[in-house]
Amino acid sequence: MLTPAVGPVLNEVDDRSFRRLAERVYADCGIVLSDGKRNLVTSRLSRRLRDLGLADFDAYCQFVESPGGTEERRRMISLLTTNVTKFFREAHHFASLETEVLPPLAKRARAGGRVRLWSAGCSSGQEPYSIGATLRKVMPEAAKYDVRILGTDIDPEMIRIGRAAVYPDTGDELIPPEMCRLMFGPTPAGGTSRTIAPEVQALVTLTELNLMQDWPMRGRFDVIFCRNVVIYFDAPTQARLWSRFAEVLAPGGFLFVGHSERVSGPSASQFAPAGVTQYRRL
Repeated sequence: MLTPAVGPVLNEVDDRSFRRLAERVYADCGIVLSDGKRNLVTSRLSRRLRDLGLADFDAYCQFVESPGGTEERRRMISLLTTNVTKFFREAHHFASLETEVLPPLAKRARAGGRVRLWSAGCSSGQEPYSIGATLRKVMPEAAKYDVRILGTDIDPEMIRIGRAAVYPDTGDELIPPEMCRLMFGPTPAGGTSRTIAPEVQALVTLTELNLMQDWPMRGRFDVIFCRNVVIYFDAPTQARLWSRFAEVLAPGGFLFVGHSERVSGPSASQFAPAGVTQYRRL
Protein backbone atom coordinates (compact mmCIF):
# COMPACT_ATOMS: atom_id res chain seq x y z
CA MET A 1 0.00 0.00 0.00
CA LEU A 2 1.34 3.44 -0.94
CA THR A 3 1.93 6.08 1.71
CA PRO A 4 0.56 9.50 0.71
CA ALA A 5 3.18 12.14 0.16
CA VAL A 6 3.66 14.80 2.81
CA GLY A 7 4.47 18.21 1.33
CA PRO A 8 5.13 19.02 -2.34
CA VAL A 9 6.38 16.45 -4.82
CA LEU A 10 9.98 17.05 -5.83
CA ASN A 11 10.11 17.87 -9.53
CA GLU A 12 13.64 16.80 -10.42
CA VAL A 13 15.06 13.30 -10.43
CA ASP A 14 18.15 12.97 -8.27
CA ASP A 15 21.34 11.25 -9.45
CA ARG A 16 20.85 8.02 -7.52
CA SER A 17 17.22 7.63 -8.55
CA PHE A 18 18.05 8.37 -12.18
CA ARG A 19 20.68 5.61 -12.18
CA ARG A 20 18.24 3.17 -10.59
CA LEU A 21 15.53 3.96 -13.10
CA ALA A 22 17.97 3.76 -16.01
CA GLU A 23 19.17 0.35 -14.82
CA ARG A 24 15.58 -0.86 -14.43
CA VAL A 25 14.56 0.30 -17.91
CA TYR A 26 17.67 -1.25 -19.45
CA ALA A 27 17.07 -4.57 -17.68
CA ASP A 28 13.41 -4.66 -18.66
CA CYS A 29 13.51 -3.57 -22.30
CA GLY A 30 17.07 -2.82 -23.38
CA ILE A 31 16.55 0.93 -23.79
CA VAL A 32 19.54 3.04 -22.77
CA LEU A 33 18.74 6.20 -20.82
CA SER A 34 21.83 8.38 -21.10
CA ASP A 35 22.41 11.29 -18.77
CA GLY A 36 20.99 13.54 -21.47
CA LYS A 37 17.59 11.91 -20.88
CA ARG A 38 17.37 13.17 -17.29
CA ASN A 39 14.95 15.98 -18.16
CA LEU A 40 12.81 13.57 -20.16
CA VAL A 41 12.58 11.21 -17.18
CA THR A 42 11.65 14.09 -14.88
CA SER A 43 9.00 15.53 -17.18
CA ARG A 44 7.35 12.23 -18.07
CA LEU A 45 7.34 10.65 -14.62
CA SER A 46 6.62 13.60 -12.32
CA ARG A 47 2.89 13.22 -12.86
CA ARG A 48 3.10 9.55 -11.87
CA LEU A 49 4.62 10.61 -8.54
CA ARG A 50 1.70 12.97 -7.97
CA ASP A 51 -0.90 10.40 -9.05
CA LEU A 52 0.62 7.77 -6.77
CA GLY A 53 1.07 10.15 -3.85
CA LEU A 54 4.80 9.61 -3.64
CA ALA A 55 7.11 12.17 -2.08
CA ASP A 56 10.08 11.88 -4.44
CA PHE A 57 11.80 9.76 -7.08
CA ASP A 58 13.48 7.62 -4.45
CA ALA A 59 10.04 6.50 -3.27
CA TYR A 60 9.05 5.87 -6.88
CA CYS A 61 12.12 3.68 -7.39
CA GLN A 62 11.25 1.67 -4.30
CA PHE A 63 7.72 1.18 -5.60
CA VAL A 64 8.61 0.05 -9.13
CA GLU A 65 11.23 -2.32 -7.73
CA SER A 66 8.75 -3.88 -5.27
CA PRO A 67 6.65 -6.99 -5.98
CA GLY A 68 3.59 -4.75 -6.35
CA GLY A 69 5.26 -2.48 -8.88
CA THR A 70 5.04 -4.76 -11.93
CA GLU A 71 2.19 -2.87 -13.59
CA GLU A 72 3.82 0.48 -12.83
CA ARG A 73 7.02 -0.69 -14.51
CA ARG A 74 5.02 -1.34 -17.68
CA ARG A 75 3.47 2.10 -17.41
CA MET A 76 6.89 3.67 -16.78
CA ILE A 77 8.36 2.08 -19.89
CA SER A 78 5.36 3.25 -21.92
CA LEU A 79 5.91 6.82 -20.71
CA LEU A 80 9.63 6.71 -21.48
CA THR A 81 9.23 5.15 -24.93
CA THR A 82 9.38 7.44 -27.93
CA ASN A 83 6.45 6.81 -30.30
CA VAL A 84 7.09 8.61 -33.58
CA THR A 85 5.54 7.07 -36.66
CA LYS A 86 3.50 7.85 -39.74
CA PHE A 87 1.93 6.07 -42.68
CA PHE A 88 4.41 5.07 -45.41
CA ARG A 89 7.39 6.41 -43.51
CA GLU A 90 10.55 5.94 -45.59
CA ALA A 91 8.57 5.42 -48.78
CA HIS A 92 11.38 3.63 -50.64
CA HIS A 93 10.83 0.59 -48.43
CA PHE A 94 7.21 0.31 -49.50
CA ALA A 95 8.17 0.74 -53.15
CA SER A 96 10.56 -2.21 -52.76
CA LEU A 97 7.89 -4.16 -50.89
CA GLU A 98 5.41 -3.61 -53.74
CA THR A 99 7.65 -4.32 -56.71
CA GLU A 100 10.27 -6.76 -55.43
CA VAL A 101 9.31 -8.48 -52.19
CA LEU A 102 5.57 -9.15 -52.30
CA PRO A 103 4.96 -10.47 -55.86
CA PRO A 104 6.79 -13.80 -55.32
CA LEU A 105 5.22 -14.13 -51.86
CA ALA A 106 1.77 -13.57 -53.36
CA LYS A 107 2.50 -16.28 -55.92
CA ARG A 108 3.47 -18.66 -53.13
CA ALA A 109 0.33 -17.85 -51.14
CA ARG A 110 -1.91 -18.45 -54.18
CA ALA A 111 -0.26 -21.85 -54.54
CA GLY A 112 -1.24 -22.71 -50.95
CA GLY A 113 1.88 -21.52 -49.13
CA ARG A 114 2.19 -19.62 -45.87
CA VAL A 115 3.33 -15.97 -45.80
CA ARG A 116 4.11 -13.97 -42.66
CA LEU A 117 5.23 -10.36 -42.23
CA TRP A 118 6.21 -8.71 -38.93
CA SER A 119 6.30 -5.05 -37.95
CA ALA A 120 8.44 -5.08 -34.79
CA GLY A 121 8.09 -1.90 -32.77
CA CYS A 122 4.96 -0.85 -34.65
CA SER A 123 3.92 1.97 -32.30
CA SER A 124 0.26 2.89 -32.97
CA GLY A 125 -0.10 0.74 -36.07
CA GLN A 126 0.67 2.99 -39.02
CA GLU A 127 3.51 0.78 -40.24
CA PRO A 128 1.66 -2.57 -40.32
CA TYR A 129 -1.38 -0.92 -41.89
CA SER A 130 0.87 0.62 -44.56
CA ILE A 131 2.24 -2.87 -45.19
CA GLY A 132 -1.35 -4.13 -45.37
CA ALA A 133 -2.38 -1.54 -47.93
CA THR A 134 0.66 -2.41 -50.06
CA LEU A 135 -0.21 -6.09 -49.80
CA ARG A 136 -3.80 -5.31 -50.79
CA LYS A 137 -2.54 -3.55 -53.92
CA VAL A 138 -0.33 -6.46 -54.92
CA MET A 139 -2.77 -9.18 -53.84
CA PRO A 140 -6.33 -7.84 -53.45
CA GLU A 141 -7.61 -11.26 -52.38
CA ALA A 142 -4.87 -11.78 -49.74
CA ALA A 143 -7.35 -12.23 -46.86
CA LYS A 144 -8.56 -15.47 -48.48
CA TYR A 145 -5.13 -17.03 -48.22
CA ASP A 146 -2.63 -17.84 -45.45
CA VAL A 147 -1.10 -14.36 -45.45
CA ARG A 148 -0.89 -12.40 -42.22
CA ILE A 149 0.85 -9.30 -40.87
CA LEU A 150 1.87 -9.13 -37.20
CA GLY A 151 2.44 -5.78 -35.51
CA THR A 152 4.01 -5.70 -32.04
CA ASP A 153 4.99 -2.96 -29.63
CA ILE A 154 6.04 -2.77 -25.98
CA ASP A 155 3.52 0.00 -25.24
CA PRO A 156 0.00 -1.34 -24.53
CA GLU A 157 -1.52 2.10 -25.11
CA MET A 158 -0.06 2.22 -28.63
CA ILE A 159 -1.49 -1.23 -29.33
CA ARG A 160 -4.90 -0.08 -28.10
CA ILE A 161 -4.82 2.87 -30.48
CA GLY A 162 -3.74 0.67 -33.35
CA ARG A 163 -6.49 -1.87 -32.73
CA ALA A 164 -9.07 0.93 -32.76
CA ALA A 165 -7.80 1.68 -36.30
CA VAL A 166 -9.06 5.29 -36.25
CA TYR A 167 -6.60 8.08 -36.92
CA PRO A 168 -7.38 11.82 -36.57
CA ASP A 169 -4.26 12.93 -38.44
CA THR A 170 -3.17 10.64 -41.23
CA GLY A 171 -0.95 12.96 -43.25
CA ASP A 172 -2.87 12.14 -46.42
CA GLU A 173 -0.77 14.59 -48.42
CA LEU A 174 2.24 12.28 -47.91
CA ILE A 175 0.42 9.10 -48.90
CA PRO A 176 0.07 8.07 -52.55
CA PRO A 177 -3.60 8.61 -53.55
CA GLU A 178 -4.05 4.98 -54.58
CA MET A 179 -2.75 3.82 -51.21
CA CYS A 180 -5.18 6.17 -49.45
CA ARG A 181 -8.01 4.52 -51.34
CA LEU A 182 -6.78 1.03 -50.45
CA MET A 183 -5.97 1.72 -46.79
CA PHE A 184 -8.87 3.85 -45.53
CA GLY A 185 -12.61 3.40 -45.42
CA PRO A 186 -14.99 6.22 -46.38
CA THR A 187 -14.64 9.43 -44.37
CA PRO A 188 -17.89 10.40 -42.64
CA ALA A 189 -19.43 13.67 -43.82
CA GLY A 190 -17.88 16.52 -41.87
CA GLY A 191 -15.39 14.22 -40.19
CA THR A 192 -11.62 14.44 -40.21
CA SER A 193 -10.61 11.08 -38.72
CA ARG A 194 -9.90 8.18 -41.04
CA THR A 195 -10.63 4.53 -40.30
CA ILE A 196 -8.53 1.69 -41.68
CA ALA A 197 -10.49 -0.26 -44.29
CA PRO A 198 -11.86 -3.62 -43.07
CA GLU A 199 -9.97 -5.38 -45.88
CA VAL A 200 -6.69 -4.11 -44.45
CA GLN A 201 -7.63 -4.67 -40.82
CA ALA A 202 -8.38 -8.29 -41.66
CA LEU A 203 -4.73 -8.81 -42.61
CA VAL A 204 -3.21 -7.30 -39.46
CA THR A 205 -2.93 -8.54 -35.87
CA LEU A 206 -1.56 -6.14 -33.26
CA THR A 207 -0.27 -7.34 -29.91
CA GLU A 208 1.97 -6.23 -27.05
CA LEU A 209 5.51 -7.62 -27.09
CA ASN A 210 8.77 -6.76 -25.37
CA LEU A 211 11.56 -7.56 -27.83
CA MET A 212 13.92 -8.33 -24.93
CA GLN A 213 11.69 -11.13 -23.64
CA ASP A 214 10.54 -14.44 -25.13
CA TRP A 215 8.89 -14.35 -28.54
CA PRO A 216 5.83 -16.63 -28.56
CA MET A 217 5.48 -16.72 -32.36
CA ARG A 218 5.86 -20.02 -34.15
CA GLY A 219 7.20 -20.37 -37.66
CA ARG A 220 9.47 -18.07 -39.60
CA PHE A 221 8.77 -14.70 -41.14
CA ASP A 222 9.29 -13.75 -44.77
CA VAL A 223 9.55 -10.03 -44.05
CA ILE A 224 10.51 -8.15 -40.88
CA PHE A 225 10.27 -4.40 -40.46
CA CYS A 226 12.21 -3.14 -37.43
CA ARG A 227 12.83 0.51 -38.13
CA ASN A 228 14.04 3.24 -35.79
CA VAL A 229 13.92 0.84 -32.83
CA VAL A 230 17.47 -0.40 -32.22
CA ILE A 231 18.80 3.18 -32.11
CA TYR A 232 17.60 3.19 -28.49
CA PHE A 233 19.73 0.14 -27.62
CA ASP A 234 23.45 -0.20 -26.93
CA ALA A 235 25.71 -2.17 -29.27
CA PRO A 236 25.55 -5.53 -27.42
CA THR A 237 21.74 -5.38 -27.27
CA GLN A 238 21.54 -4.47 -30.95
CA ALA A 239 23.77 -7.42 -31.85
CA ARG A 240 21.58 -9.82 -29.85
CA LEU A 241 18.44 -8.51 -31.53
CA TRP A 242 19.87 -8.85 -35.04
CA SER A 243 20.81 -12.45 -34.19
CA ARG A 244 17.29 -13.19 -32.99
CA PHE A 245 15.83 -11.71 -36.15
CA ALA A 246 18.16 -13.89 -38.20
CA GLU A 247 16.83 -16.96 -36.38
CA VAL A 248 13.19 -16.22 -37.17
CA LEU A 249 13.64 -14.84 -40.69
CA ALA A 250 13.27 -17.40 -43.46
CA PRO A 251 16.22 -17.87 -45.85
CA GLY A 252 15.78 -15.29 -48.58
CA GLY A 253 13.54 -13.22 -46.33
CA PHE A 254 13.85 -9.44 -46.08
CA LEU A 255 14.74 -7.21 -43.13
CA PHE A 256 13.97 -3.48 -43.29
CA VAL A 257 15.70 -1.17 -40.79
CA GLY A 258 15.69 2.56 -40.04
CA HIS A 259 17.58 5.16 -42.05
CA SER A 260 20.33 5.48 -39.41
CA GLU A 261 20.55 1.77 -38.53
CA ARG A 262 22.83 -0.99 -39.80
CA VAL A 263 22.95 -4.71 -39.03
CA SER A 264 26.02 -5.35 -36.88
CA GLY A 265 27.62 -8.00 -34.73
CA PRO A 266 28.08 -11.72 -35.41
CA SER A 267 24.82 -12.02 -37.36
CA ALA A 268 25.93 -9.46 -39.97
CA SER A 269 27.42 -12.31 -41.99
CA GLN A 270 23.94 -13.84 -42.27
CA PHE A 271 22.55 -10.83 -44.13
CA ALA A 272 23.34 -9.30 -47.50
CA PRO A 273 22.46 -5.70 -48.43
CA ALA A 274 19.43 -5.68 -50.73
CA GLY A 275 18.67 -1.98 -51.05
CA VAL A 276 18.72 1.18 -48.97
CA THR A 277 18.58 0.05 -45.32
CA GLN A 278 17.22 -3.25 -46.58
CA TYR A 279 18.79 -6.69 -46.09
CA ARG A 280 18.18 -10.23 -47.28
CA ARG A 281 18.70 -13.32 -45.13
CA LEU A 282 21.34 -15.59 -46.67
